[in-house]
Amino acid sequence: MNFKRTTLVAFFSIVATTINVQAQNSEQGKSKIIYSWEANGNPVVTHKYTADAAALVHNDTLFIYTGEDFEGGQKWYSMLKWCVFATTDMKKFWEYETPLKATDFSWGETKAAWASQVIERNGKFYWYNSSQTTGIGVAVSDRPEGPYKDAIGKPLFTNEDSFGKDHSWRTIDPTVFIDDDGQAWIYWGNGACWAAKLNDDMISYDKAYGIKMIDIQGEMEFPYTEAPWIQKKDDKYLLSFAIGFPERIAYAMGDNPEGPFVYKGIINEIAGNSNTNHQAIIDFKGESYFIYHNGGIQADGNSYSRSICIDKMEYNPDGTIKPIIMTTKGVQD
Repeated sequence: MNFKRTTLVAFFSIVATTINVQAQNSEQGKSKIIYSWEANGNPVVTHKYTADAAALVHNDTLFIYTGEDFEGGQKWYSMLKWCVFATTDMKKFWEYETPLKATDFSWGETKAAWASQVIERNGKFYWYNSSQTTGIGVAVSDRPEGPYKDAIGKPLFTNEDSFGKDHSWRTIDPTVFIDDDGQAWIYWGNGACWAAKLNDDMISYDKAYGIKMIDIQGEMEFPYTEAPWIQKKDDKYLLSFAIGFPERIAYAMGDNPEGPFVYKGIINEIAGNSNTNHQAIIDFKGESYFIYHNGGIQADGNSYSRSICIDKMEYNPDGTIKPIIMTTKGVQD
């Protein structure tokens, strides 16, 4: 009798999820939603492994872009594709079908759908992606959920552009933003942080300005590692990034997008069971959120099978960031 009851509950749960997905597809006039659910704390996504979150607010919707990790037991990062999730209330989420795969970049590595970020300009959505050694590419779409396609057929930046270091995985982890004067900036890097001005077309950069290595001043607890994220708040530029290994997320502040930046401290400590720690910081409907990943899906969660989490973030009156409190409850009231 208990077996029958459990079977019926599982059956109706599947039916409800299917109906919910179909309803959302019908409501939004498209057939690209493949899964929907209501978040139950952290990790937020539990039906697959996800890492390296980036976030974009478009209209009343928060879009979250990630790479997809293989299941547990991996010995290295196996990431074939990127994912896109969305929510309007931080409770109900849905996933669109695969918007972009590593193999969509013919020049890139086939198992290295590494960290990325999407930005909107002039009605187009530009997705800056990285692989392990081949550099940073850019894909474009008419819709935030995609599908996306390689915009230029080659990397926008390669290791030749990331001067001062010589390891092969230094040209990774792009972050982008458009300043109040309309100038778009891109930052990237493992072992150091480099920056360039993007041209208005968003698929080339200002060769006259060139590429600068960002100066982060002040004594840090651990050396800069990777994962830059740039934002502007109250006329200050906040550059957050991973330090040390295992990684913590720290940040620095500056008066100009090209720096120098002054180190302010650690805002997120080591995220459980994961050597890496990659953040997105976003304001959405009056709240600030810190999106990151950990290895929190046990027993197979680990540094190569990660899961994204979301916690609220707060600022001090002087614009500095309060340390993040990582929770299993997440942002649910």
